[in-house]
Amino acid sequence: MKGGMPLLFFKMVAIFVSEETSLMSATPLSDLHQLILKHVLKRIHLSAEEQEHFCSFLTLRKLLPRQYLLQQGEICKYESYVCSGFLRSFYVDDNGDEHTLHFAMEDWWISDSSSFIPQTPSRINIIAQEATVVLQIDRQGIEQLFTDIPAFEKFWRILNQQAMISQDQRILNSISMTGAERYEALIKKYPTLEQRLPQKHIASFLGITPVFLSQIRKGGKR
Repeated sequence: MKGGMPLLFFKMVAIFVSEETSLMSATPLSDLHQLILKHVLKRIHLSAEEQEHFCSFLTLRKLLPRQYLLQQGEICKYESYVCSGFLRSFYVDDNGDEHTLHFAMEDWWISDSSSFIPQTPSRINIIAQEATVVLQIDRQGIEQLFTDIPAFEKFWRILNQQAMISQDQRILNSISMTGAERYEALIKKYPTLEQRLPQKHIASFLGITPVFLSQIRKGGKR
């Protein structure tokens, strides 16, 4: 292929995509429902009939690495539960620089509440860092659940309270800790994070430069 990519390159990409797709398709939907039910039942009690009713509102979505779950300007229509994989939310400023806001791994939820609740265009992006499988529920489904199964109001209240606590702790850490202390606390809490999220995005999440993060990791400037 004169002046273009070698054919072998395209074959390798095709194999990679095929393998990713195969992995993402391997888990039956019933098993994914059991995952989310285990998550829910840690927080509220549901009868067998209520569990089945809840699952009827869920839709499955699979993403390849670097595929968007949500793009800036779109309306966030779903709350998404991560069955497998890793997602990152970020904001792009006027200079084109990315600012990492949140990340989500297995057994976490991710959304853009500022868009999802009022159903207005989102200012953020949510992207898969690796092959990811999520179960989603839309706003209408959540509202119907509140009517059909009142216990779900408690469930979502618990999730929101946990999110508020985490956000408050992050704000407090940014005020009271050095960049090195914030990094060490983050890695202590999420030991596998460095294997799943590039250094530049970790630095952005912590509000420090990649160069400074590199110095911290090498045991340099504190």
